[in-house]
This record gives sequence, C-alpha cells and structure tokens, in this order.
Amino acid sequence: MMSKIAQYLNEHILGEVTSSKAVRQRFSQDASILTITPELVMFPRVTNDIRKAARFSWQLAEKGHVLPITTRGGGSDQTGAAIGRGIIVNTTAHLNNVIHLGLKDKDRFVHVQPGVNFKTLNDILNWHGLYVPAYPESAAYSTVGGAVANNAGGALSGRFGLVGDYVTRLEVVLANGDLIETTRLNKRDFSTKKGLQTFEGEIYRKLDGLIEDNQKIINDKLVGNERDNTGYGRLSQVKHRDGSFDLTPLFVGSQGTLGIISEIVLKTEYISKDQTIIVAVVDNDEVAHDAADTLRSLEPVMLETFDGELFNIAKARGKKYPFFNITESDATVGAIIYLQFSDFGDRARAHKLKKALKILAKYNASVVTSADHAIDELSAIREVMSSTFVLESEANSFPPLIDGAHIPSDRYADFIAAVAELAKKHHVKLPLRTRVLDSVVFARAALQLDKLADKQKMLKLINDYSQLVDKHNGIFVAESGEGRVKANAAYALLEDDVKQLYEQVRLSFDPFGTLNPGVKQPTELKTLVEALRSTYDLADFAEYSPHS
Repeated sequence: MMSKIAQYLNEHILGEVTSSKAVRQRFSQDASILTITPELVMFPRVTNDIRKAARFSWQLAEKGHVLPITTRGGGSDQTGAAIGRGIIVNTTAHLNNVIHLGLKDKDRFVHVQPGVNFKTLNDILNWHGLYVPAYPESAAYSTVGGAVANNAGGALSGRFGLVGDYVTRLEVVLANGDLIETTRLNKRDFSTKKGLQTFEGEIYRKLDGLIEDNQKIINDKLVGNERDNTGYGRLSQVKHRDGSFDLTPLFVGSQGTLGIISEIVLKTEYISKDQTIIVAVVDNDEVAHDAADTLRSLEPVMLETFDGELFNIAKARGKKYPFFNITESDATVGAIIYLQFSDFGDRARAHKLKKALKILAKYNASVVTSADHAIDELSAIREVMSSTFVLESEANSFPPLIDGAHIPSDRYADFIAAVAELAKKHHVKLPLRTRVLDSVVFARAALQLDKLADKQKMLKLINDYSQLVDKHNGIFVAESGEGRVKANAAYALLEDDVKQLYEQVRLSFDPFGTLNPGVKQPTELKTLVEALRSTYDLADFAEYSPHS
C-alpha cells in the first residue's frame, strides 16, 4: 500500500518519496530516547511538494484514513518531535537555501528555507559582520527550521533571547495544503483575513474568537510567561491591544503541530569577533552561583557555572584543562565559572576584565584568562560534557531527559540542594551546568536503557524533576519544546483551563490530527514505553560533537 502511495506522490512532485525500509529506518530516530519508524520519507524540492503531500494527507483523513506528516530538519530534536509514523518530510536535502540577505535594509534581515544549517547561516552572515545570536547549542548539525519549530535557546540566549525573538515572517503550509504568509497585520488587514472564505480565514476567525473568549486566562496565566515552551503559550503575543494580529509567534515553538514552515525571515545583529574569556575555579556550586550573581552586573555575553564533578570525571578520562595547573594535581574541582565578554572595543573589555577579577578575588577564586591562554583552549571548557557523557565501553548512556529547565535566580540555591536529594533518591548523579544569564539548567543521569528498572527510573525521574522545577517556581520546558518525551510531565503541571485552550488552538489548525500527532500533547504511557530505545547514543552527530 505504502509503495503505491509513494509512487503516486512521486508522479506529482519534483522531489522524491520512498518507502524503502533502509531509508525509513534511518529516519526512525532523532536525538531523543525514542524510536518510531515512518511509513514514507519525502525529500521535497520546492514548497509545492509539501503542499501536495499535505493536501493528500488531508484528503485521506477526510475519508477516515490518517496518514500524518512530521517535518524533520537535522534530526537533532531531543524530545522525539522529529520522528513519527506516516510521512517524514525531510528539509535538509533540498530546502536548504539562503534566499536573500537584506544587508541594505535598516533591519538587516535574512530570508532562508527551513533546511539551512544554522552554523552555515551564521558563517555566511559573519562575512558581513552579522549573525543571529540566538543560535542553539546544536547549531553545527541542526537547522534553522528546527530551531524555530522548537523556539530554541542557546549559549547567548541570556543576553539576546530565543530564536523566536528574531523571527519576523514565515511562510507556512497549512494542514490542508494551503500556503500562507505570516506577519503582523494591522486592524484593517486582519479584518480582511477574517473575511476570507478559505481555511486560512477560518483559522483567523476561530483564533480571534478563542482569544476573545479566553482573554482572562491569557492575561492571568500566559502573559509574561512566554519563556515556557509547553503547548502554545505564545498565543499571548498574537493579538495586540491596537487590534493588530500576527500568527508568527504561534508557529514558533509549535514543533510542526500547527503547520509546516517552508520559509523564514530572521532579524540579525552586528557581531563582535573579539572576545575576552575568564575561567574561575571556586569551592562549590553555591559559591559559584553567588559569584555569578554579582558578575551579571558586568553584562557579559556569556556566563555559565559547572558542577566540578563534570571536570573531575573528564580529568579521570585523561582530559586536561588550563585551570588544573593552578590547583593541586590530586585535588577535586568544586565548581567552575565561565565568563565571556564580546564588547566592541578593547578598552571596554579590558575594563570589564579588571572588574571581574576584582569580584572573583572576593570569592577566593583561582582564575585563568584569555590574556594568558588561547581563546580556543578556554572556550573548549564549555564542551566538558563531550568527555563526561561519552563512554567507550560501559553500558551506561546519558540521554537528554531533563535538560533545559528555567530556575529563578532567587530559588537556585534551594534548587541545588533539592536536586542533590533527588539524585540520592534515584541512586544517580546529577551534576548541573547552568546558563546563569537566563537561568537555564542542564542535568543528565547515567542510565542503562536495556534494563527495565532503568527505563522505569527514567520515566519517574522526568516526572519527579518536573515537579521539583515547578516547586521552585521554575519552567520545566524552557529551552525547546516538550515533544513526546517531556509532554506528560509538562502537561501535568498545567491547569485544566490552559490545557483546554491549547487543545482548541491545535484543533483550529489541525482538525483531522494529521500534523505530528503525539507531539505537544499527553501520550499514553504504554505508547511511550513501546517507543523507548534499548540503547542511546548520538553516533549520527559524532562528527560534530558527541554530547549535544
């Protein structure tokens, strides 16, 4: 049956569709702990190919046969949102072009297709003194489309915000195959859109009604909480008080559940290629947090803390770091502070370096800086997890289950203590890495996924950690979307009226459930368990970096 569908679609598109078992197997995993084998894989060459596939899927669904569509970029999604049954639409093969650089425009924008590699895009922009600073940690092997679909954050997000903050326009294929462009519409243009007798017009009318009927919920529970990527919280940014309306924020972070993004316009910023880096060794995580809190005032471009356990493990595996030379050779590392300034002008950076060293001296920190060490040598310190989370022979793996939670700074000290207790409870180690400027925390536990007990522990750990984050007024899903892996835990934290609002939003765009079903919605535990891998590695991305 699927081979016939593949043949039919191949007759109508410029790209390729295959039901090959080997190809389907290749696209059955992303960077998550799940595996789901699709029935078809499509490599669209033009947007019209995606439209035809969506229209075909919609027509089947109208007859009661659901053949869902999942959009996939580089496959680096850690939440299981880039895999699914039905048709995988892969954007990296052909839809990977930079369409236009608006260098003369005062807004300095770039117009791209979704399959463009994020690092490649920034490399191109760097030639013109520009970049999109909100690039994800996985930029070397992830796509712009994936970053937008996840509203991803990255190393510089504490200073510059999330990817979604840079998106100004989108071209989107709707569930029925219609093509729309999104941007902020004034009150008159919005009224015109609502008058359209098309699926697009229907969406505008339904969404406007939902916002009007649920304004109190939006004001009380969504406004000011846009960092939470669970569900469709950016609904609060769609309609402004002046009556203007923009669907763009809603598609950002939607993980392909509301439409298929086919083109993207992003703002850019001027880049400073000069850096000053400071790495400081302090006694423990609490001291690191206190010192980092003070260092915030210097407006660094990057400020991170690392549990020293990460470096102790790396050291045991033969890694050498510059600060090992300033501590006793057999001493363990308490905690590390990583600080980076990228101000334009040597004098400005030198002034901040002097102030930072003065602050760190008050915390008895041992310090190395880029004045005495190569930039590459110090920046490599941020990659410690590559050494910590990749084992050559042991059965343990370190899947990304709970990375990317936001913890308010004033609750961080309590949170550290609570995580230590949680680790004891589950008999695991949970060394933390924290991006201080946006208070985003990363933690991974060693698990043996071929053992039933560890699979059970994994699911329990996700739930317990999410509750812990919530207890400390944090946001469980802050770094990207919840996908499948985090969905149950994330939605358990939502109030019923918010969940119902999100369900109605999704239904407005996807009435037949053809867009990435199972993602950004609760899943039966049995279904989730059936999709769990028995092993976990990131071999597909090993040529870039084995940890991200």
